[in-house]
Amino acid sequence: MKYIETLREGERVAGIYLCKHKQNALTKNGKPYESLILQDKTGTLDAKIWDPNSQGIDDFETLDYIELVGDIVSFQGALQMNVKRVRRAREGEYEPKDYLPVSGKDVDEMYQELTGFVASIKNPFFRELAESFFVKDAAFAERFKFHSAAKSVHHGFVGGLLEHTLSVTKLCSYFAETYEILNRDLLLIAAMFHDIGKLEELSCFPANDYTDDGQLLGHIVIGTEMISERIARIDGFPRKMAAELKHCILSHHGELEFGSPKKPALAEAMALSFADNLDAKMETMKELFASAPEGSTEWLGYNRLLETNIRKSSV
Repeated sequence: MKYIETLREGERVAGIYLCKHKQNALTKNGKPYESLILQDKTGTLDAKIWDPNSQGIDDFETLDYIELVGDIVSFQGALQMNVKRVRRAREGEYEPKDYLPVSGKDVDEMYQELTGFVASIKNPFFRELAESFFVKDAAFAERFKFHSAAKSVHHGFVGGLLEHTLSVTKLCSYFAETYEILNRDLLLIAAMFHDIGKLEELSCFPANDYTDDGQLLGHIVIGTEMISERIARIDGFPRKMAAELKHCILSHHGELEFGSPKKPALAEAMALSFADNLDAKMETMKELFASAPEGSTEWLGYNRLLETNIRKSSV
Protein backbone atom coordinates (compact mmCIF):
# COMPACT_ATOMS: atom_id res chain seq x y z
CA MET A 1 0.00 0.00 0.00
CA LYS A 2 0.98 3.62 -0.41
CA TYR A 3 0.79 5.60 2.81
CA ILE A 4 -1.29 8.75 2.75
CA GLU A 5 1.65 11.05 3.52
CA THR A 6 3.37 9.87 0.30
CA LEU A 7 0.43 10.50 -2.06
CA ARG A 8 0.82 13.19 -4.69
CA GLU A 9 -1.53 14.96 -7.10
CA GLY A 10 -2.05 13.12 -10.38
CA GLU A 11 -1.47 9.61 -9.00
CA ARG A 12 -3.86 6.71 -9.43
CA VAL A 13 -3.90 4.75 -6.16
CA ALA A 14 -5.02 1.22 -5.40
CA GLY A 15 -4.88 0.10 -1.78
CA ILE A 16 -6.62 -0.60 1.50
CA TYR A 17 -7.42 2.20 3.97
CA LEU A 18 -9.53 2.62 7.07
CA CYS A 19 -12.78 4.47 6.42
CA LYS A 20 -12.66 6.86 9.36
CA HIS A 21 -15.90 8.60 8.37
CA LYS A 22 -18.60 8.23 5.72
CA GLN A 23 -21.41 10.69 4.98
CA ASN A 24 -24.08 10.89 2.29
CA ALA A 25 -24.40 14.32 0.71
CA LEU A 26 -25.83 16.19 -2.27
CA THR A 27 -24.09 18.35 -4.85
CA LYS A 28 -25.40 21.84 -5.60
CA ASN A 29 -27.37 20.25 -8.45
CA GLY A 30 -28.99 17.76 -6.08
CA LYS A 31 -26.97 14.75 -7.23
CA PRO A 32 -26.10 12.29 -4.41
CA TYR A 33 -22.46 11.55 -3.55
CA GLU A 34 -20.54 10.09 -0.61
CA SER A 35 -17.88 11.97 1.37
CA LEU A 36 -15.22 9.89 3.13
CA ILE A 37 -12.26 10.41 5.40
CA LEU A 38 -9.60 7.76 4.83
CA GLN A 39 -6.93 7.00 7.42
CA ASP A 40 -3.67 5.15 7.84
CA LYS A 41 -0.90 5.56 10.40
CA THR A 42 0.56 8.53 8.51
CA GLY A 43 -2.56 10.68 8.37
CA THR A 44 -5.99 11.22 6.87
CA LEU A 45 -7.29 12.03 3.39
CA ASP A 46 -10.61 13.37 2.14
CA ALA A 47 -12.22 11.20 -0.54
CA LYS A 48 -15.34 11.49 -2.67
CA ILE A 49 -17.49 8.90 -4.43
CA TRP A 50 -19.25 11.04 -6.99
CA ASP A 51 -21.41 8.22 -8.39
CA PRO A 52 -22.20 5.86 -5.47
CA ASN A 53 -24.63 3.79 -7.56
CA SER A 54 -22.14 2.95 -10.30
CA GLN A 55 -20.70 -0.49 -10.93
CA GLY A 56 -17.70 -1.30 -8.74
CA ILE A 57 -18.94 0.68 -5.72
CA ASP A 58 -19.80 -1.92 -3.06
CA ASP A 59 -21.47 -1.40 0.32
CA PHE A 60 -19.33 -0.48 3.34
CA GLU A 61 -19.67 1.51 6.55
CA THR A 62 -17.69 3.86 8.79
CA LEU A 63 -14.71 2.09 10.47
CA ASP A 64 -14.59 -0.61 7.78
CA TYR A 65 -11.28 -1.33 6.11
CA ILE A 66 -11.88 -0.75 2.40
CA GLU A 67 -9.96 -1.44 -0.78
CA LEU A 68 -10.13 1.47 -3.21
CA VAL A 69 -9.00 2.54 -6.63
CA GLY A 70 -8.98 6.30 -7.09
CA ASP A 71 -7.27 9.37 -8.48
CA ILE A 72 -5.49 11.93 -6.30
CA VAL A 73 -6.50 15.50 -7.11
CA SER A 74 -6.01 18.88 -5.47
CA PHE A 75 -9.06 20.75 -4.17
CA GLN A 76 -8.78 24.14 -2.45
CA GLY A 77 -5.11 23.52 -1.72
CA ALA A 78 -5.55 20.05 -0.18
CA LEU A 79 -5.23 16.58 -1.65
CA GLN A 80 -8.38 14.53 -2.20
CA MET A 81 -9.14 11.14 -3.72
CA ASN A 82 -11.83 10.67 -6.37
CA VAL A 83 -12.87 7.06 -5.81
CA LYS A 84 -13.56 4.89 -8.86
CA ARG A 85 -13.96 1.47 -7.24
CA VAL A 86 -14.35 0.33 -3.62
CA ARG A 87 -15.12 -2.84 -1.68
CA ARG A 88 -15.01 -3.89 1.96
CA ALA A 89 -11.66 -5.59 2.70
CA ARG A 90 -11.60 -9.06 4.22
CA GLU A 91 -9.78 -10.03 7.40
CA GLY A 92 -6.24 -11.11 6.62
CA GLU A 93 -5.91 -8.60 3.77
CA TYR A 94 -4.73 -5.81 6.08
CA GLU A 95 -2.72 -5.26 9.26
CA PRO A 96 -4.66 -2.99 11.68
CA LYS A 97 -1.50 -1.42 13.11
CA ASP A 98 -0.79 0.10 9.68
CA TYR A 99 -3.92 2.22 9.99
CA LEU A 100 -3.53 3.77 13.42
CA PRO A 101 -1.51 6.98 13.74
CA VAL A 102 1.20 6.37 16.34
CA SER A 103 3.62 8.46 18.35
CA GLY A 104 7.08 8.75 16.84
CA LYS A 105 8.53 8.21 20.30
CA ASP A 106 9.01 4.96 22.23
CA VAL A 107 5.92 4.48 24.42
CA ASP A 108 7.62 2.35 27.07
CA GLU A 109 10.52 4.80 27.40
CA MET A 110 8.10 7.70 27.78
CA TYR A 111 6.12 5.86 30.44
CA GLN A 112 9.29 5.01 32.35
CA GLU A 113 10.26 8.69 32.29
CA LEU A 114 6.81 9.65 33.56
CA THR A 115 6.96 7.18 36.45
CA GLY A 116 10.36 8.66 37.27
CA PHE A 117 8.57 11.93 37.96
CA VAL A 118 6.08 10.03 40.13
CA ALA A 119 8.98 8.68 42.22
CA SER A 120 10.36 12.21 42.63
CA ILE A 121 7.26 13.49 44.43
CA LYS A 122 8.10 14.04 48.09
CA ASN A 123 4.66 14.59 49.61
CA PRO A 124 3.50 11.12 50.76
CA PHE A 125 -0.18 11.72 49.96
CA PHE A 126 0.48 13.04 46.47
CA ARG A 127 2.97 10.23 45.79
CA GLU A 128 0.53 7.55 46.98
CA LEU A 129 -2.18 9.02 44.76
CA ALA A 130 0.08 9.12 41.71
CA GLU A 131 1.39 5.60 42.33
CA SER A 132 -2.15 4.27 42.67
CA PHE A 133 -2.73 5.17 39.02
CA PHE A 134 0.60 5.08 37.19
CA VAL A 135 2.48 2.37 39.13
CA LYS A 136 0.01 0.02 40.81
CA ASP A 137 -2.90 0.03 38.32
CA ALA A 138 -1.75 -2.10 35.37
CA ALA A 139 -5.03 -1.74 33.49
CA PHE A 140 -4.86 2.05 33.76
CA ALA A 141 -1.23 2.03 32.60
CA GLU A 142 -2.01 0.03 29.46
CA ARG A 143 -4.94 2.27 28.55
CA PHE A 144 -2.89 5.40 29.23
CA LYS A 145 -0.04 4.22 26.98
CA PHE A 146 -2.38 3.46 24.06
CA HIS A 147 -4.84 6.37 24.22
CA SER A 148 -4.83 9.57 22.19
CA ALA A 149 -5.02 13.08 23.62
CA ALA A 150 -7.50 14.41 21.05
CA LYS A 151 -9.91 13.46 18.32
CA SER A 152 -8.13 15.52 15.69
CA VAL A 153 -6.48 18.75 16.90
CA HIS A 154 -3.20 17.70 18.60
CA HIS A 155 -1.69 14.40 19.78
CA GLY A 156 -4.54 12.51 18.09
CA PHE A 157 -2.56 9.28 17.79
CA VAL A 158 -1.71 6.11 19.70
CA GLY A 159 0.49 7.19 22.60
CA GLY A 160 -0.61 10.79 22.19
CA LEU A 161 -2.04 11.13 25.70
CA LEU A 162 1.20 9.83 27.21
CA GLU A 163 3.40 12.00 24.96
CA HIS A 164 1.40 15.13 25.77
CA THR A 165 1.27 14.38 29.51
CA LEU A 166 5.02 13.79 29.68
CA SER A 167 5.76 17.00 27.78
CA VAL A 168 3.50 19.03 30.07
CA THR A 169 5.07 17.40 33.14
CA LYS A 170 8.57 18.22 31.91
CA LEU A 171 7.59 21.82 31.24
CA CYS A 172 6.09 22.06 34.71
CA SER A 173 9.26 20.61 36.23
CA TYR A 174 11.21 23.39 34.53
CA PHE A 175 8.73 26.00 35.78
CA ALA A 176 9.11 24.66 39.34
CA GLU A 177 12.90 24.95 39.12
CA THR A 178 12.69 28.49 37.74
CA TYR A 179 9.93 30.04 39.87
CA GLU A 180 10.36 29.49 43.59
CA ILE A 181 6.74 30.39 44.36
CA LEU A 182 5.60 27.12 42.79
CA ASN A 183 4.98 23.99 44.85
CA ARG A 184 6.72 21.34 42.74
CA ASP A 185 4.75 18.36 44.09
CA LEU A 186 1.37 19.98 43.47
CA LEU A 187 2.36 21.20 40.02
CA LEU A 188 3.82 17.90 38.86
CA ILE A 189 0.97 15.71 40.05
CA ALA A 190 -1.51 18.14 38.48
CA ALA A 191 0.43 17.90 35.20
CA MET A 192 0.32 14.09 35.30
CA PHE A 193 -3.42 14.05 36.00
CA HIS A 194 -4.64 17.03 33.97
CA ASP A 195 -5.91 14.97 31.01
CA ILE A 196 -6.67 11.54 32.49
CA GLY A 197 -10.36 12.20 31.86
CA LYS A 198 -9.66 11.73 28.17
CA LEU A 199 -9.55 7.99 28.83
CA GLU A 200 -13.34 8.22 29.18
CA GLU A 201 -13.99 11.28 27.01
CA LEU A 202 -12.65 9.58 23.86
CA SER A 203 -13.27 6.03 22.69
CA CYS A 204 -10.38 3.73 21.80
CA PHE A 205 -8.93 3.44 18.33
CA PRO A 206 -9.88 3.03 15.58
CA ALA A 207 -12.98 5.10 16.45
CA ASN A 208 -11.18 7.68 18.64
CA ASP A 209 -14.40 9.66 18.91
CA TYR A 210 -16.32 11.35 21.70
CA THR A 211 -18.24 9.05 24.04
CA ASP A 212 -21.58 9.99 25.61
CA ASP A 213 -19.76 10.98 28.80
CA GLY A 214 -17.29 12.96 26.73
CA GLN A 215 -20.09 14.91 25.08
CA LEU A 216 -22.08 15.41 28.28
CA LEU A 217 -19.31 16.00 30.82
CA GLY A 218 -15.95 16.52 29.10
CA HIS A 219 -12.53 15.35 30.20
CA ILE A 220 -12.00 18.10 32.79
CA VAL A 221 -15.02 17.07 34.86
CA ILE A 222 -14.43 13.35 34.25
CA GLY A 223 -10.78 13.61 35.33
CA THR A 224 -11.71 15.50 38.48
CA GLU A 225 -14.23 12.79 39.36
CA MET A 226 -11.62 10.06 38.79
CA ILE A 227 -9.20 11.81 41.13
CA SER A 228 -11.87 12.44 43.76
CA GLU A 229 -12.85 8.77 43.78
CA ARG A 230 -9.24 7.63 44.24
CA ILE A 231 -8.50 10.24 46.93
CA ALA A 232 -11.45 8.90 48.93
CA ARG A 233 -9.57 5.58 49.26
CA ILE A 234 -6.49 7.19 50.86
CA ASP A 235 -6.86 7.55 54.63
CA GLY A 236 -6.16 11.02 55.95
CA PHE A 237 -5.68 12.72 52.59
CA PRO A 238 -5.75 16.44 53.50
CA ARG A 239 -8.91 18.12 52.27
CA LYS A 240 -7.16 21.38 51.31
CA MET A 241 -4.54 19.51 49.25
CA ALA A 242 -7.30 17.63 47.45
CA ALA A 243 -9.13 20.88 46.67
CA GLU A 244 -5.98 22.54 45.34
CA LEU A 245 -5.18 19.60 43.09
CA LYS A 246 -8.73 19.46 41.74
CA HIS A 247 -8.66 23.21 41.16
CA CYS A 248 -5.58 22.79 38.96
CA ILE A 249 -7.43 20.18 36.88
CA LEU A 250 -10.63 22.23 36.66
CA SER A 251 -8.78 25.36 35.51
CA HIS A 252 -6.12 23.92 33.22
CA HIS A 253 -7.67 25.33 30.01
CA GLY A 254 -7.03 28.75 31.48
CA GLU A 255 -10.20 30.57 30.47
CA LEU A 256 -13.92 29.94 30.91
CA GLU A 257 -14.50 30.26 27.16
CA PHE A 258 -11.96 27.48 26.56
CA GLY A 259 -13.95 25.02 28.68
CA SER A 260 -12.47 25.47 32.14
CA PRO A 261 -15.13 25.57 34.90
CA LYS A 262 -12.75 27.81 36.87
CA LYS A 263 -10.01 30.28 35.98
CA PRO A 264 -6.60 29.63 37.60
CA ALA A 265 -6.46 31.02 41.14
CA LEU A 266 -3.23 29.30 42.23
CA ALA A 267 0.23 29.90 40.78
CA GLU A 268 0.47 26.15 40.11
CA ALA A 269 -2.83 26.19 38.22
CA MET A 270 -1.64 29.09 36.08
CA ALA A 271 1.67 27.38 35.33
CA LEU A 272 -0.15 24.19 34.35
CA SER A 273 -2.48 26.05 31.99
CA PHE A 274 0.53 27.69 30.28
CA ALA A 275 2.35 24.36 29.94
CA ASP A 276 -0.74 22.64 28.52
CA ASN A 277 -1.38 25.44 26.05
CA LEU A 278 2.27 25.60 24.98
CA ASP A 279 2.56 21.88 24.27
CA ALA A 280 -0.78 21.74 22.44
CA LYS A 281 0.16 24.63 20.16
CA MET A 282 3.69 23.44 19.44
CA GLU A 283 2.39 19.97 18.56
CA THR A 284 -0.19 21.56 16.28
CA MET A 285 2.61 23.46 14.53
CA LYS A 286 4.64 20.26 14.25
CA GLU A 287 1.74 18.36 12.68
CA LEU A 288 0.98 21.18 10.24
CA PHE A 289 4.62 21.39 9.19
CA ALA A 290 4.72 17.62 8.69
CA SER A 291 1.83 17.86 6.21
CA ALA A 292 3.56 20.58 4.16
CA PRO A 293 5.76 19.75 1.15
CA GLU A 294 9.34 19.01 2.17
CA GLY A 295 11.50 22.12 2.19
CA SER A 296 8.54 24.43 1.66
CA THR A 297 8.42 27.85 3.32
CA GLU A 298 5.05 28.71 1.78
CA TRP A 299 2.25 29.99 4.00
CA LEU A 300 0.06 27.12 5.18
CA GLY A 301 -3.13 29.09 5.73
CA TYR A 302 -5.17 30.19 8.72
CA ASN A 303 -5.32 27.75 11.63
CA ARG A 304 -8.31 27.92 13.98
CA LEU A 305 -6.44 26.77 17.10
CA LEU A 306 -3.49 29.08 16.54
CA GLU A 307 -5.68 31.93 15.22
CA THR A 308 -3.11 32.93 12.61
CA ASN A 309 -1.65 32.09 9.23
CA ILE A 310 1.57 30.12 9.66
CA ARG A 311 4.65 28.91 7.78
CA LYS A 312 8.04 27.39 8.49
CA SER A 313 10.99 29.67 9.15
CA SER A 314 13.50 30.01 6.30
CA VAL A 315 16.61 29.18 8.36
